[in-house]
Amino acid sequence: MEFADELMIKGIIVGVFQENCWIIGNKNSGEAICIDPGDEPEKILDLAKDMKVKIKYIINSHAHVDHIMGVSGIFQKTASNFLLNENDLGLLQNGWKDSAERLGISIEQAPPDPTAYLQENDIVEVSGLKLQVIETPGHTPGSVSFYCQDAKALFSGDTLFRSSIGRTDFPGGDYNQEMSSICNKLLKLPEETAVLPGHMEQTSVKFEKEFNPFVQQWLNENKD
Repeated sequence: MEFADELMIKGIIVGVFQENCWIIGNKNSGEAICIDPGDEPEKILDLAKDMKVKIKYIINSHAHVDHIMGVSGIFQKTASNFLLNENDLGLLQNGWKDSAERLGISIEQAPPDPTAYLQENDIVEVSGLKLQVIETPGHTPGSVSFYCQDAKALFSGDTLFRSSIGRTDFPGGDYNQEMSSICNKLLKLPEETAVLPGHMEQTSVKFEKEFNPFVQQWLNENKD
């Protein structure tokens, strides 16, 4: 996907969980942001090389194991900054171990501690490329989404999917909190906004407002 003259967005599916990792780069400066490197860091770095960009920031929508297994490999190879919401720090430091053992996954290196923490309305910027942080708790306590106004694109992590939502039956999940995040924040964005999720195919704000059954049910149950 390309927007304007200098902005590039490319996604790659990684790992056994088929997780979407996204690279957003500035074609002119050669700098980029990597969202949710879930696994296969060399594959992600190869994509960055093909895009002719260097990753300056790794930013994670949340800290479930399927979204963090590639963080260490990219962090070490790029000397980039790693950003996460502080409410998911416990998951980052401890939760991945339980998940990996339960799922029979071998993780060679623990993820690094964040360089800094993401908060509501923070702007992650490289070379004029700006991503606005939207706190969207529910899937995890520290789930966030990222909005790029210039590209009219929302990176929704595991909060919002095409005709579906992120699971809330994991420790720390909260269904009502997630639905509030979706309906009161994400679906307030312009309808033409593309939604680029952490799994499965992309969608749009307009489509989810009209056809997402979880959204319709929650709105009907929470009418004034």
